[in-house]
Amino acid sequence: MPQPLILSLGSVNADFQVRVPEPPATGKTLPATDFARLGGGKAANIAFLARRLGHPALLLGRTGDDELREQALKPLRAAGVDLSAVSVASGTATAVSMIAVPPDGKKSIILAGNANDAWDESSMRMVAARIAAAPEGSVLVADYEVAPELVARAIEAARRRGLRVVLDPSPAPRAVPEVLGRATALSPNASEAQDITGVAVGDPGSAAEAAARLAALGAAIVCVKLSDGGCVLRHEGRTSLVAALPVEVVDSTGAGDAFTGGLAVALLEGRPPLQAALFAAAASHLAVTAYGSQEAYAARDRTEALAARLETQVRPLGTG
Repeated sequence: MPQPLILSLGSVNADFQVRVPEPPATGKTLPATDFARLGGGKAANIAFLARRLGHPALLLGRTGDDELREQALKPLRAAGVDLSAVSVASGTATAVSMIAVPPDGKKSIILAGNANDAWDESSMRMVAARIAAAPEGSVLVADYEVAPELVARAIEAARRRGLRVVLDPSPAPRAVPEVLGRATALSPNASEAQDITGVAVGDPGSAAEAAARLAALGAAIVCVKLSDGGCVLRHEGRTSLVAALPVEVVDSTGAGDAFTGGLAVALLEGRPPLQAALFAAAASHLAVTAYGSQEAYAARDRTEALAARLETQVRPLGTG
């Protein structure tokens, strides 16, 4: 029987990253150091993480027909990600992220979607066909840095195939409530949870309220990622806080993707929701301790060890 895999649908970017002495501000020129050309994008990062953690991964994405395509795909190819479902948008540039990382590690990103926004009908049909042919037990992970129509069609194909779906509703303005309810699990950050639900998320209690509203849409599992690296989990009417451990943040780029990817991998492995959230939080925590996104993702042994430590950080936030 074919091995279940992670199908990662969404953005594929060429990242241009620098360190800056302070956050960028309007009208100000900053000196920069440590310029790096990297691969990035939510779907690409998640596919890379799945391979890092020992699972096969199929990337469902789109690039331009330019020289940046290779920059985006080279690290994925080296990691063993299946790139056979990465299509090319002729005459379009590959998506580009311009990332500035200040000393506190809290990055600023400017994203030019380019090919991520250039899906045609034949490419969308190809994605649905690849999902329909996925091995039993596979998990689809998707984000909204591609067309909402594509996300909806992909989730419908996954549901017909009987696959679980992990959806990162980012950017929030593209998220469609009825589509969110068709996912198995949602992994918004606090800002996205606030934008979607209207709840002002500023602490674990308000994050729990937002998680409850998101769960009411139909998703079985909701994990709201908190700015300090913790998360709030909602499942079967119960809400828990996974409090963050202290960490020196080097670079937060890709940490949210590490959480979403870790959650998907844990569900693929059959872990219950709380254990899946612990594993996801561990992957995200480790991702901020080094420069870059894919380059910073930790191996399984470190992720498992930290997930075990995080069990002491779980706090009930109530039911209802």
